[in-house]
Amino acid sequence: MEDVRLAFVSVPRDEAKKFARDLLENRLAACVNMIPKIESWFWWEDKIEYDEETLLMIKTTRQRFEDLRLWIIEHHPYDLPEIIALPISEGSPDYINWVIKELEQE
Repeated sequence: MEDVRLAFVSVPRDEAKKFARDLLENRLAACVNMIPKIESWFWWEDKIEYDEETLLMIKTTRQRFEDLRLWIIEHHPYDLPEIIALPISEGSPDYINWVIKELEQE
């Protein structure tokens, strides 16, 4: 299970579907869930900012994460995109194996 990662990336709402599809087509993700309406409040350039975004929950592997991270940096419209990943420590073995199998097919 330690080989699977859950990555979180927030994107502008109008770009979320294309972003998710591109991640799948490039085999950087086995699955992308979208939480379509989040509100983000954050510090940026010494001011508190607000944006309406979509949160992508990306299932990937430890082996593909670095490629995923670099792809996001290259294609994301923000200067500093949120890229956070957590290892999956528990889950359905069948689902975990499916994620791994899908991303071995690059």
